[in-house]
Amino acid sequence: MFCLFLFACDDGDLTLQSFNFEGQNIQKCTNNNLIFKIKNDELLLINIPGSNFANTVTPDDQPRVVNINSSNSIIYRKYSGNLSSSTICSTLAPANPVVNKEWNATGGTILIATNALFDIDGTTLIGYTHNITFVNVSFSNSDNTFSFTTYLFGDYETRL
Repeated sequence: MFCLFLFACDDGDLTLQSFNFEGQNIQKCTNNNLIFKIKNDELLLINIPGSNFANTVTPDDQPRVVNINSSNSIIYRKYSGNLSSSTICSTLAPANPVVNKEWNATGGTILIATNALFDIDGTTLIGYTHNITFVNVSFSNSDNTFSFTTYLFGDYETRL
């Protein structure tokens, strides 16, 4: 009788298959184009030109299309500790927390559908809501890759 036993060991490296930022507010740095969500020690960041958030309503089913490339990026990071917007937006990055792992989007598109935003009475235009969706976005680092067919990043508001 021949028996073979296989054992797997966890080396402690983080292997990511997905992330979830549902319920987290979209934030923006005032000194650059970074738009992001923070969840404890995780960051999901979009770095695209601000012109993609033009205060002009997009026609139904015709969102702005932003291709992921060297000028338009999405980054997911896992840090050694909890984050704040000041950590992300500071000119000189703080020593802590440090980035433990980073995944960069290697392909796909960002869709941005823009709608008018009115005051509570519905009569005065106060800004615009930009609904941001990732489509066929693949993330990769030296350890692994994962992708989303569709991922709703959320609504980013610009005020007049």
